[in-house]
Amino acid sequence: MASNVTNNPSVAMDTAGRGLKKHKMSTFTVVFMIFSLVAAGCYGIEDMIPEAGPGLTLILLIILPFVWGLPFGLVAAELGSARPQEGGYYKWVQEALGEFWGFQAGWWRTISIYIDNTLYVVLAGGYLAGILHMGWGAEFAFKLAMILVFMYINIRGVRDVGIVTNILSVFVIAAFAMVAVVGFMNWGGNPFDPVTAYPIEAGSDWFFYIGAGLSIGMWMYSGYESMSTIAGELEDPQVISRATIISVPIIMATYIIPTLAALAAFKGAGEEFSFLNWGSDAGEGVIGYATLPEHFVAPALGLFFGVVAIIAQCSIFNTYIASGSRGFFALADDNLAPPFMVKVDKKHGVPYVAVVSVAVVNIALCMIDFSILVVVDVFLLVSSYILVYISAMKLRKTIPPEDYKFKTPGGYRFLCVICVMPICIAFFSFLVNGTDYFIGGMIGIITGPILYAIWRAMYGGLSRKDSVSNPPNPKTRLASGDMKRMSFLFLILGLVGIGGSFFLPWYESDWVSSLVEEDGMSYAEAFAENYDMTVFGSQEAMWMGIRIATVVVLVLAAVFYLMWKKIDSDQTVTSS
Repeated sequence: MASNVTNNPSVAMDTAGRGLKKHKMSTFTVVFMIFSLVAAGCYGIEDMIPEAGPGLTLILLIILPFVWGLPFGLVAAELGSARPQEGGYYKWVQEALGEFWGFQAGWWRTISIYIDNTLYVVLAGGYLAGILHMGWGAEFAFKLAMILVFMYINIRGVRDVGIVTNILSVFVIAAFAMVAVVGFMNWGGNPFDPVTAYPIEAGSDWFFYIGAGLSIGMWMYSGYESMSTIAGELEDPQVISRATIISVPIIMATYIIPTLAALAAFKGAGEEFSFLNWGSDAGEGVIGYATLPEHFVAPALGLFFGVVAIIAQCSIFNTYIASGSRGFFALADDNLAPPFMVKVDKKHGVPYVAVVSVAVVNIALCMIDFSILVVVDVFLLVSSYILVYISAMKLRKTIPPEDYKFKTPGGYRFLCVICVMPICIAFFSFLVNGTDYFIGGMIGIITGPILYAIWRAMYGGLSRKDSVSNPPNPKTRLASGDMKRMSFLFLILGLVGIGGSFFLPWYESDWVSSLVEEDGMSYAEAFAENYDMTVFGSQEAMWMGIRIATVVVLVLAAVFYLMWKKIDSDQTVTSS
């Protein structure tokens, strides 16, 4: 991937010139902010347990920190120590791989935050509606109030965001500590039994159960990079690197210990507490972390835990408004997004238009069917992570050693290992989440190069800042070499599409075959009942759509490459 940006930090934005206000924040405060960005409790694992099985859930929660969460925590700490600037991971990718790939990372992760953030509003409203038996109107009024309150807090600055997050996080940690204590005091059996939700019948069953747990587990251990986007607003941005390392074991303990204790306690509590009844939705017979203190200690604790669940969603929502809004601010500051996104409130030194944009999107999305949007979220997040891992390996070779205040232990080879390993997991996750997720994610990915081409032509990109280091192509109005980069991106999408075309029919059809043997239905009946209609249409139609789309993107890869050879190759400036 050729870079069209010099490896010079001078290309970074002058945040002071934009009017952003610097804040003094302690390591303690930043630890809680990262805790909220990544975890804010175990909420989400409830759906992982019946899908993957209790044993596999615990195994994934124990393994994923070392192959997914910790590697990204180390990479984020390392790059944050060397390049602590507003925009964070977006600027890291930009410096390593160039303007085009930097935009893809910034856009994919930012838009995934905008989508994902709405989920926390929906969950908080759902929890409160379940407690107070609210109607649709009252529930929406709460959602609207929640969005507006935390929008106001964010406009006051990251210091106030940190103070509120500290208070909310203390409640969340205390609640899950209570779950762990109650669970261990009422130990009822082996929490790892059974390993999978159902017996393994077919070769693809392992893929299915791992995939069911992996998608949620990766989401649970993601977000370590999010704090990096506001580094330009901290007096001592190195505090983010220190806090990241401290937060990793805290988050691991928050996930693993309460889940282990709860599963063990429920083993001896009766059939109504089966692992198959775990879930995050409110409903009769559905159990979760709140059920444990409610059953073993006092029913009133169930209400307390319901309140804590709302607090946890508020904590995540509050912190992600700050992170997501800075992503758009950074893109706009580089002339790669609408310029009004860089407007800063003079009193508080906050990019208030970007903050308000998060609130507006959240208000709109919390009123519509969220199912289609959810399938895009994790795919976009993981894709941006791949670019950050690649950037970490390249920047270790190009950034002067003295710029690093923290380096991942073990040398360059170990850094490569902890970067390549999660990249492989990321590509695996693209396939095992199912056809819906695959198609939704691919659609989300394609928005990146489309919007880059539009906004780069409209606003000028980095060429407006430094046309010498970032020479434009007058014919395409893009940066020199962008046609080749687009060709490479479409080639990668085509190769992933080929993999999906072969893997997904085998993966999902083979799993349905095991249901045929159990239920005595024909293959067609079982397939129709379980997989006929999905978010994007019938299963067989979606597989055909993937094959057609794969051919289209491969043709586009060839077209963009030929265009690069014809009108762009003689002007391309590259750097290794």
